[in-house]
Amino acid sequence: MGLLTIAAVAAGAGGTVVAAPIVLGAIGFTSAGIAAGSYAAGMLSTAAIANGGGVAAGSLVAVLQSAGMAGLSGVTTTALASAGGAVGFLATLI
Repeated sequence: MGLLTIAAVAAGAGGTVVAAPIVLGAIGFTSAGIAAGSYAAGMLSTAAIANGGGVAAGSLVAVLQSAGMAGLSGVTTTALASAGGAVGFLATLI
């Protein structure tokens, strides 16, 4: 594995882990709750309508809000780093 490949994998893994909380906040999943008028608020509304007024535990909205409020778990951080590293590796093949 060349130096460029190692750098791309590291950048992909690290960049993904660093960007995830920023992206969550930007779309409205904040530590204070879902931001009014945000993309997250639209997701919440759609999920609530689909579930008769509530949001199901374990649903995408619930998981993203949990991550927005409490941060990413170790398992999630590892999964994101792995995915980002894989994308970085694949980018070197192009």
